[in-house]
Amino acid sequence: LAQAVAPARPAVVGLEPPRSKMGIDIEAGGRVWKRPRVTKSENPYVRLLVKLYRFLARRTESKFNKVILKRLNMTRKSKPPCSLQKVAKQMEGKDGKIACIVGTVTDDKRLYEIPKLTVCALRFTEKARASITKAGGECLTFDKLALRSPLGKGTVLLRGPVKAREAEKYFGLAPGVPGSTTKQRVRSKGRKFEKARG
Repeated sequence: LAQAVAPARPAVVGLEPPRSKMGIDIEAGGRVWKRPRVTKSENPYVRLLVKLYRFLARRTESKFNKVILKRLNMTRKSKPPCSLQKVAKQMEGKDGKIACIVGTVTDDKRLYEIPKLTVCALRFTEKARASITKAGGECLTFDKLALRSPLGKGTVLLRGPVKAREAEKYFGLAPGVPGSTTKQRVRSKGRKFEKARG
C-alpha cells in the first residue's frame, strides 16, 4: 500500500517560529548561593590547615573536622579572640579534654589562678602562652591536634564573642522604636548634641 505523503508547505519568509530564550528565574532575595566560603588569607599556615582539614572532613565521618574546616574558612570578623578566663570557665570539670578555638587566645589579668589546661588555637598571645605553660598546661596547634585526635575525640569546641564588636551595637531595630536596644549614631550624649529619636 502506498502511503499518502503530505506535500511540503512552502516556507513563508519572515514568519519563523519565535525562539524561546532561557532566562534566570530570580525571586525576591536573589539567587541562592550554595558555594562554601573559601579563605582569602595569604597566611601559608592557614592555607595548609585548610588543606589538611579538607582532607580529614572528606575522608572521615567526623563532624568535628567539618566544623573546623568551615571555621578556618571564615572571615576575620567571625574568628573573634577568646580570653583565657572564658576558656578556664568553660573547661571546669572537663579534665583531660582539649579546648579548641579557631582564633586567638588572649590573656586575662583578672584571672589570678589559672587551672592546668590543654588549649588548641590558631594563635596565642605571648602572655597567654606564658600563663598556660606556667600553670603546667599545653598550647597546641591544629596540625598537632590532627595527629593527636584526628576525629576530634576528647575535645571541646569554643568560640569567642562574635557579636562583641562595636559595630554590632548599631545593628537592629531603629533607636527609639519600642523594645529597641540599638545604639544611637550621635557624636555624643549631652545638651549640645543632637538626639536620635528614631
